Amino acid sequence: MIIGTGTDLIDIRRIERTLERFGDRFLDRVFTETERGRSEGRAGRAASYAKRFAAKEACAKALGTGFRRGVYWRDLGVVNLPGGKPTMALTGGAAARLKALTPPGMTPAVELTMTDEPPLAHAMVIISAVGEGADG
Repeated sequence: MIIGTGTDLIDIRRIERTLERFGDRFLDRVFTETERGRSEGRAGRAASYAKRFAAKEACAKALGTGFRRGVYWRDLGVVNLPGGKPTMALTGGAAARLKALTPPGMTPAVELTMTDEPPLAHAMVIISAVGEGADG
């Protein structure tokens, strides 16, 4: 059962300008250490951050809150499963909201897809609830 969907599209050049202007102040406010580790040193550094920024926006929309009601940027982190597939790790207010959305006896599953085609980056999040023990 789908309990939330969200999508976001961002201009990579906007993230480039923000990185140039605010640097670590922006990175510390928005991204987790895991995200920074994945993005720093990449040839497409700004595109990597832009995809993660879009994923956070999409996930906040899927939760139905945006960045309000106790959901903060760093509560939403893009992580990769052992096989490399991206997903979202939710903490703090985002985790609390996800728990509140999930029907009793169900387990939440967060699906994430990200892509970029300069100058744009896009992300889509689908949050579903599956029966406990069921394959998602």
